[in-house]
Amino acid sequence: MYNMYYNYLANYWHPLSFPFVHKKFIKQKIPSIASEVVKLTQVIVDAAVKLCRTYCQAVKWDFYEMNADRNKEMAEVGLDLASHVVNITACTTKYLYELGMFAAAGGGSLVTLLNVSWKGVVSLLQLGKGFLTKKVNVADIILNLVSLAIESLRSASEAWCMTLQETLTGAEAKRIFLPIKFYLINAIRISSEYPYEAIDVYRELTRCALLISSLGISFSKETKLRAASEALAEFLEPTSSLLLHTLLNTANINLESRLLILDWLLSNENDSKSTVVVENADSSSGSTSLGSIFLVSCDDVPMARAVLLGRLMLFLNLLKTSPVLREEIVIGISGKLDSLLHMMMHEEVYSLALGLEIPVNCVVGPNSGVAWQLMFYFILHSLKTFMIVAASSGPAWMEVEFFLLRNICHPHFLCLEIITEMYCFLLRHGETNMTNYILDKLCSVLKFVASSEPDLRPLDTLRKTSRLVCVSLSYVCPAAVDRFYNLVESEDEPNLSQIMYLALLVEGFPLESLTDESKMLAIRKLVSSFYHFTENKAKEQELVLNSTEFGYSSFVGLPVHALSSALQCRQVKDSDIAGDKNMAHVVNFAVVIIHGYKSAIDHKKDIFATLLSATLVIISNMRNFYGSAEMEKLIVELHTLFMQCPTDADGMLYQCKPSLAYFMASLSHMEIAEGEGQTLCTAVWDLYHMLLRERHWAIVHLVIVAFGYFAARTSCTQLWRFVPHDATLSFDTNTGTEANEDRFMSGLKCVLEKEVALCDVTPSKEQLYLLQEGIVLRKLGKGACNNSKVSGSKQLVIDDKNCVKNRKRKLLDRICEGMELLQSGVKVMNDALAQSDATDLKDTLSSHILCLEDVISHLVGSTNQV
Repeated sequence: MYNMYYNYLANYWHPLSFPFVHKKFIKQKIPSIASEVVKLTQVIVDAAVKLCRTYCQAVKWDFYEMNADRNKEMAEVGLDLASHVVNITACTTKYLYELGMFAAAGGGSLVTLLNVSWKGVVSLLQLGKGFLTKKVNVADIILNLVSLAIESLRSASEAWCMTLQETLTGAEAKRIFLPIKFYLINAIRISSEYPYEAIDVYRELTRCALLISSLGISFSKETKLRAASEALAEFLEPTSSLLLHTLLNTANINLESRLLILDWLLSNENDSKSTVVVENADSSSGSTSLGSIFLVSCDDVPMARAVLLGRLMLFLNLLKTSPVLREEIVIGISGKLDSLLHMMMHEEVYSLALGLEIPVNCVVGPNSGVAWQLMFYFILHSLKTFMIVAASSGPAWMEVEFFLLRNICHPHFLCLEIITEMYCFLLRHGETNMTNYILDKLCSVLKFVASSEPDLRPLDTLRKTSRLVCVSLSYVCPAAVDRFYNLVESEDEPNLSQIMYLALLVEGFPLESLTDESKMLAIRKLVSSFYHFTENKAKEQELVLNSTEFGYSSFVGLPVHALSSALQCRQVKDSDIAGDKNMAHVVNFAVVIIHGYKSAIDHKKDIFATLLSATLVIISNMRNFYGSAEMEKLIVELHTLFMQCPTDADGMLYQCKPSLAYFMASLSHMEIAEGEGQTLCTAVWDLYHMLLRERHWAIVHLVIVAFGYFAARTSCTQLWRFVPHDATLSFDTNTGTEANEDRFMSGLKCVLEKEVALCDVTPSKEQLYLLQEGIVLRKLGKGACNNSKVSGSKQLVIDDKNCVKNRKRKLLDRICEGMELLQSGVKVMNDALAQSDATDLKDTLSSHILCLEDVISHLVGSTNQV
């Protein structure tokens, strides 16, 4: 019987030899008998699969290989049952596979035949339990399934690109993606049963997942293809991730072969060889359009720019789905985190990461489904998910920790932002021991950087490290901030401790997060160190001698820079530095700096300019000292300095202009005698003239804000004297040649109106109405409380019927007043629902409002009956 069935399959059952599926026959007869042909084919395929299943269940596969020699001898007698079953199943699988390929080539007209044939192939391969590998080319079947999915994607993408003028609907996109998902699911089922065959073609399988990720990003860029992007995220991305998981999570395959997938997909593209290949690949592929994505071959995947975003998204999906990955794969991924930063540094990647919205498949929570999210947030979410998973594995967490430490000063701004967010997440949710351990590591790194590269210029290593530390400290408890502060202050080398502390203050060290006692001591130490330093230097009059001991300008006068940074970051208040006995020394110290700048040689002027800038910031917060004679002396000295040394020719003095603008704004608290012969008034005019002529856009903004603050608060009446005729805001923005005073006044008016708007919050009509009702209800509530507190003795005394009637009438009047308020509130709610487009909200609240109206009507009726 087995031989007869086998011969029948070999001779007759070929998809192109069946009379009911022959192409010529289909073209002629399909309009009349198409449904009967499909039904008959389905019956035959189901019967063949059931027959093979029955035979496979009857064979003892455990003894098939053990008794291979014995079965060979028994074949002569005709009793080799297992071999016959294998041959029959293999033959049936081949013919079903060919039938499935034929149905796939027929397009959407043979959906039923496509479904039945491929399900039959998968069922028979699962029944074979690996014994069909010698008879059937399983790898070829997997490859063809993936090829069918890719070709369908290519056809759909090309068709949609040709019709970009029309907005694609979600239903149409899902209809196109449904057969693609069908192909991928069957490939996953076969790969899970035949892992060795699947691992042999891992490049083609991974390339398919990579193309899907790349297409998702490309669709997201086009507004009219957003529906396709949503459908792809819902239908294909989870399936492609599952296909990749099937390859990585197979325990039967050795770890080296599985990690080879990660090495191939996440190779380092910083090699010089890789860069050359990338350029060649890009030149052949053209731009990163939809068409160029499909031109990328398996050899070009690690280097092709067209699928770079797809590689990033595929890696992020691996991180996001890492909870279902095996531990050895999680360890392997943790060693590839640097590849993520390498990809993020590409100009196209980081620009899209900051502004592109992508569809994210949310499978947990009430908002399950596809939601649009900024790509940057998806990157952070994926990394945070992976951190949680890696924390349960010692080797994986060690790799994550080393990754964070070695990238703590990453040169790219977005990569450094990602590292900072990862540290913040770790400190926010970590246990106390973990938090202390991480902070100790950060303190050690900060100490090393401060001792090796003590430079506080922007974007320097010390500034980057300090910023990361300060941002991270804002997410820990006050006790942890206290501990870190004590670690910095207890450093054995005092100078190194001051440098570290200054770097932290410049980047906004959270003094407010310290405990009350530690905060008070820290501020007191800052202020006292500053006053002690300025008093000594003001008396010595020899700041020039000390400046030669330092290599960097920021470290001359560390107490001055520390207090100035704390004031600019609003960590120290004006009241904390108030002290009349010390203010004179501060102003004299500023005069010493000015004299030192004038007499200093060129390469030392930067030291004095930086110190003068910090001192002006501190003095601008000493508003109650602006009426002193020392302050007038300082203003005259500043006038002499900036008039004798024009900032256009003196680049060192130019950096003092922002601080000078803050200082000049605070002159509004000073009484200035106006007149041509007044030295102080003339100095203030000239300084404002110099600042208002500034052309740099940032300083223009600072100066106009400062002058607006001054003009709104000063007692001076001749404000037009403070504005030069050639002020920057007076010029025409188009030509830049015509100066007009009205333009300046218009810009100043906008600044003043904006300042008033920030301070003045005008409530809306609805808010005022609710406020009035709240006041009435509050009065009613107080009245009710007062009535309830009436003593029992007073109630016994009031026997008179008129008094009782009056109290009863008063109570009823108040109840009626409350009813009116309730009815008014219900009316407001009904009007709000009528204007809303939220159908679900209307359905939910309408029934409750109706019940409320019934209760109020019942209360009104009861009140009228009394």
